[in-house]
Amino acid sequence: MVLLIRLLFILGCSLFGYMTEMSWLLQAFHIGQAPWLGALIGLLIGVLILSIDIFFKKFTVRNILAVLLGFALGLFVHKLFMMVVEYVDLTSDASRQLGAASAIIFAYLGAITILRGQDEFTLMIPFVTLDTKGTTEELILLDTSVIIDGRICDISKTHFLSGKFILPRFVLKELQLIADSSDPLKRNRGRRGLDVLNKIKANPNVQVKINEMDFPEFTTVDAKLVKMGQVLGAKVFTNDFNLNKVAELQGVKVLNINELANALKPVVMPGELMQVKIIKEGKEHDQGVAYLDDGTMVVVDNSRRRIGQTFNVVITSVLQTQAGRMIFARPGDENDRSERGGGDRYRSQERRPSPSAGGAAR
Repeated sequence: MVLLIRLLFILGCSLFGYMTEMSWLLQAFHIGQAPWLGALIGLLIGVLILSIDIFFKKFTVRNILAVLLGFALGLFVHKLFMMVVEYVDLTSDASRQLGAASAIIFAYLGAITILRGQDEFTLMIPFVTLDTKGTTEELILLDTSVIIDGRICDISKTHFLSGKFILPRFVLKELQLIADSSDPLKRNRGRRGLDVLNKIKANPNVQVKINEMDFPEFTTVDAKLVKMGQVLGAKVFTNDFNLNKVAELQGVKVLNINELANALKPVVMPGELMQVKIIKEGKEHDQGVAYLDDGTMVVVDNSRRRIGQTFNVVITSVLQTQAGRMIFARPGDENDRSERGGGDRYRSQERRPSPSAGGAAR
């Protein structure tokens, strides 16, 4: 549809040039009038305007409105400045030159000032966000790390996230750069992230929108994400620990996929019984290490010789660390063996005759 509108626009410019013959422009350059020449000039003007439109495509509407508003304010200040200059006795040439210079200077300063401070001018009409009354849709910004992680694809299928996923253009560019990296590990991670994005977009229950907003004053993707979260009032979906802390310090809500995974881990208490499989030996003497389905490490005492075996263990303690949760346990059959061993020894003592008894019998 956009391509059709552009073609019609260029055709309209050419037709306008053919009908008017661009006499005013041709006379300025002392060129004779000709309909085909006017059509050519109209075509060139249309192509020039179309090129400007394509150039500004990488800027958001917010940026363009900020520049236009800055120009308008700058020219208004220029007008006030020239009203003051009228009281100064200047020649007409000097007044024209000063007016042209002030118009350029104030227009530039106005555009730069508004463009840099556009986020602070939230009450201005061009930047007012028009939402439907009662709309409670949440915006969720996707970070590169959570896309590459891949678990977001499974979470989005559970209907626990009620909101619109916003994929910033700068995050998509970073993902493409990782996918084009010369490092095979980075390249595979980037391609995995692109595959995850395609799976999310194919999910009919999730809405993903690419946002063109950018913040050239920030050089890192994390800083841009935090700023975008402040501007849009959106949450940042990530599993980056540093980004999580920086966003919280600046008042941006964060959805941390690692915190969600830790919250969903089963609660275990000392004394409970569970079945594990010893995978490898532990750091301490005669320790074995097992892992639960969610990745939680289980350190089992007196099980180094039982690597590869699956058996019941009794939980002795649970330790919560920054890296996650660790469970300490001991084999569940130790009590059974000790009880059986104690009973056998007791029964053997009952069967064994005492020396005094034997002497009495004799």
